[in-house]
Formats: sequence, C-alpha cells, structure tokens
Amino acid sequence: MSGPLIIPVFIPHEGCPHRCLFCNQHQISGQTIGKPVTAAAVQAEIQNWLERSNTERGAQVAFYGGSFTALPRSRQEELLAAAAPFIEQNLVQSLRLSTRPDCMDVEQAQFLQARSVATVELGVQSMNDEVLTAAKRGHTAAATEQAVVALRQVGLEIGIQLLIGLPKDSRATLRRTVEQVISLQPDFVRIYPLLVVKNSGLADLYTQGRYTPLSLAKAVLLAAFMKEHFDREGICVVRMGLQAGVELEASLLAGPWHPAFGELVASRLMLRQTRKLLAQAKTEAVRLSINDRDQSVFRGMKSANIERLRQLGLWQRISLVIDKKQLRYTVNNTHNRS
Repeated sequence: MSGPLIIPVFIPHEGCPHRCLFCNQHQISGQTIGKPVTAAAVQAEIQNWLERSNTERGAQVAFYGGSFTALPRSRQEELLAAAAPFIEQNLVQSLRLSTRPDCMDVEQAQFLQARSVATVELGVQSMNDEVLTAAKRGHTAAATEQAVVALRQVGLEIGIQLLIGLPKDSRATLRRTVEQVISLQPDFVRIYPLLVVKNSGLADLYTQGRYTPLSLAKAVLLAAFMKEHFDREGICVVRMGLQAGVELEASLLAGPWHPAFGELVASRLMLRQTRKLLAQAKTEAVRLSINDRDQSVFRGMKSANIERLRQLGLWQRISLVIDKKQLRYTVNNTHNRS
C-alpha cells in the first residue's frame, strides 16, 4: 500500500547557518529569493493540495528546503501552527520536516512531537568528516549519530538523505558511509547524485576545472551499490535522484542528471539479479518472473539489459513470465518456488 499524500511546503535556505558548496535551493525549488513564506501562504498551499488530490490514504505536510530546527523557535511555532487547523480537522494526519543533524537534541525532538511532527529527515550527505568539511556542511558525522539517538528516544520516524559524488568522496569512504548509516538503522533513506547548479560554490569549482562530476553510468553504479546494501538490511530507499522540474533543468550546469534516475538504478539491480539467478540455475532453460509493471525496467533503457544478456549468451536461456502479484523490482526463478 502506498503511503500518505505528501504536501510539500518549501522554505528554501531558511534557518541554514551555512551555504553548502553544492546548494542553491531557490533554483531547485523554483522559488525566487524574497520574503520568507508566510503562515497564510502555507495554509493556502495545503488547501490547494487537498482540493485537487486524492487523500483517501491520508496526508502529511512536509517542510522542505531549509534547516527547520535551526530556525528561531518562534518561526518554527509559526510554520507548525499554520498546519495545525488541518490536523485538528483530520484533513492532515501528521507533519514532516528536514533539518541539519547538528540542530537536533531531545528537547527539540519533544517540541516537534508535541506539534504533530511524525517524521524528521536529516541532511546527512556523508558520514566522512573530510568529505563534510570539503562540502562546507558545518557539521560532523558525530552530530548525525547524536541526532538519530535524540529522535529515536522520542519515537519519531527518521529519514537520512545522502549525496554521491561529493568532493573528496571515494568508493571507500562511500562504503563506510553506507555501513555507518546501516548501523544507525534509520526508517528510510534518500539517495541523490550530486549535480552542479548555477550560483553554487560547486559551480565555481566546476568552471575552474577543479571539480569533475560523476558520469551518469558511475552514479547509477554507486546508487545501485548503496540500495542493494540498504535493501539487504531492511532499510527502505524511498527515492533516488531529484524530482524533475523546469527550474532544476534550467539551472543545471553538469552532473549525472536523468529524470528517471531511480528507474535506471532499479534496472541495473534487476540485471544483476537475473545474472545471479542464471548462474545458480541447475538447468539450461530458466523460467524467470517479474511484476507486470517492471517490463520496461527489466529491459533497461533502449533495451540495454537485453542486449547485455545477449552479449553474454544468456538471453536465449530465459523464458520470461509476468506475475502481477510479484514484489516490484524483483526477478524470481519460478522453478525454485515452493
């Protein structure tokens, strides 16, 4: 079953004590620099979403873009209070927000919980202090560990946002980040490939030839590595890649951008599953099943997966069947089913 309707309210850069190397949230969110979002504007946005959306599965208001808990407490009160009437009428069931790891302690978590906040996403990006320093994040990996402890003590749902392709990051440091995040056992994770957008510090490094972004193929490979490990530990990866939008594409200078980045990652993982099943099969002919909605993902972009299987001499061994009840993004050998 799908989760609740997420109603996004953007507060770009509000509360951010640092300007991260990669950041220009006004470009990403499509909101121009100006006065902060008002309580009335928050309520209008919520009302607009409720009027044009199906809310049978419930609704959750999400404050994105800024460092919510770095805001003055009065500003936090103002924004949360704007959503309160919808909570009271049960039109919205809970709130969620994103913030910095170093702006969270038990007292802050209790304050949020008392005002119907159910989910907090931490902009972790990396668990390597050298990488965090190069990104001008202004916090350490230890701050993330402390924030997770505080949120868990109060019983809030915990999300962790990670970036791939940061300066000074490597396969080894990324692997260690994945291991450390797994040890923290968050409820879910988001994975974003680092993009170079206009008017960011990273854009300056890029134009000076001091930063080379990941290729799309490399970004997909790294994200697949991360997702495979999180899946194995039962940690849900709720999103991979930024949401497509006119504003983002207009501001993009370089980087592994693709509007269906998550699907590219899922496709690579399905190819990996397929090759593993074929290697384990005791018969030459193998009957594999996939969910009916995964046919294009299984084939890959421009049928790249099929072509790869042909090159390896494996495609002729496969008899593909569709199972509407099968878990999405999985491949099964029907012969091995009990």
